[in-house]
Amino acid sequence: MGTDRLAELLGPWLGAGPAYTAVAAGIRGLALDGRLALGTRVPSERTLAAALRLSRTTVTAAYDVLRTEGYLVSAGGAGSRVTLPASAPERPDADPGEPAVVRDLTVAATPAPAQLLDAVAQAATDLRPLLSGHGLHPYGLPALRTGVAAHLTRRGLPTVPEQVMVTNGALAGWDLLLRTVTRPGQRALVEQPTYPSALDAVVAAHLRPVPLPVTAEGWELPAGAADVALLTPDGQNPTGLLADDRQRRALLAAVDAPVVAADETFTDLVLDGAPPTPLAVLDRRVVTLGSMSKAFWSGLRVGWVRADPPLLARLAQTRGTVDLSSPVLEQLVAVRLLAVADEVLADRVAWLTAARDALLAALADQLPDWRATRPQAGAMLWVQLPGGSSTRLAGHALDLGLRVTPGPRFTVDGTADRWLRLPLSVPAEGAGELVGVLREAWRRTAAGAVSGRTAPRWTA
Repeated sequence: MGTDRLAELLGPWLGAGPAYTAVAAGIRGLALDGRLALGTRVPSERTLAAALRLSRTTVTAAYDVLRTEGYLVSAGGAGSRVTLPASAPERPDADPGEPAVVRDLTVAATPAPAQLLDAVAQAATDLRPLLSGHGLHPYGLPALRTGVAAHLTRRGLPTVPEQVMVTNGALAGWDLLLRTVTRPGQRALVEQPTYPSALDAVVAAHLRPVPLPVTAEGWELPAGAADVALLTPDGQNPTGLLADDRQRRALLAAVDAPVVAADETFTDLVLDGAPPTPLAVLDRRVVTLGSMSKAFWSGLRVGWVRADPPLLARLAQTRGTVDLSSPVLEQLVAVRLLAVADEVLADRVAWLTAARDALLAALADQLPDWRATRPQAGAMLWVQLPGGSSTRLAGHALDLGLRVTPGPRFTVDGTADRWLRLPLSVPAEGAGELVGVLREAWRRTAAGAVSGRTAPRWTA
């Protein structure tokens, strides 16, 4: 966020009480409202003081208050960034000795929408009539099943509530499907590159992953049979590709598998053009996996499976060994958010489009030898390096306080080390600074420097 814009937003807080407490209250309030995104670098004390026409001592005192409270974190040479008290996740793959301030680009997700707090407040009221029950709904709350069915129907996939099972995200639905319709040793057709956790679920189910190559031109056609397949035609992760109807029909005709899962996590985030026909409209084998994690908020662990009721009954039986049911309050929040989905999604698409265009422009300006596939949907760029190793680059980036996931993490066989996924989770105004860090990491990589850092594995 630019200094002038921040100064403008702080205006309503100024004039009440000591100036330093007003500045601190303003930045704290903007962070809590989601108007100042977590990870945003705030201006230096001198710069903000000049914009607010206050003394540098005043702004320094305000920043000191925010650091003490946990709303700012600072590091030498890296400036100060917005955070929330105890908000930084504890990663299972944290590298001992890594910098104190690390920006995380391993998660392709955006901050919560402005409508979330109202949805939570409304959901708390909706909760009261349900408190007399036990709260376990293996298929999901009827209100949410109805809301999801209506949402899918509006998108062009006619659905009734009986075809919907609520899960803790799309990944949970994929895991349940694998547990239910496969047995160890069978073959699972998965895109390459693809979402790492989808691959991890295949391995955990003791299946043999069969790669389906995806390039900048689209999906290659599979040559052999499989027992289950996973396709991501809308905002393919990590390429951002959007399959047109011709590609969809050709791909479905070539896939030789009794069950085809369509991951629609990014279907609501089409950045260019209109969403094509849902896969489930074109083929009765398709089981649709959906989620609110990317289009709404990743902290809301609500997803769904759309399938015929007999298969849902089997999934519900399998679910009894995993988590029994999804949390009731989160489901009520999801109901309220789906009611204002058009508003939320319009904001999301606008934010991601601006972030995409700014990041592409910054890459073209500072790293012109890098080649990025322009995403038509979704929330990431898939970038090809002119040489070298994205694994080594990830180590140097972590030395510089930036966590990125290298290409091999997205493949079955550990290839694609010349590729890098860059999520569109950085506001447009921060793209230039981000690419500046990548440029320095690339300079060190190209020079043959040794980092010693371990490339991240935990990603989303």
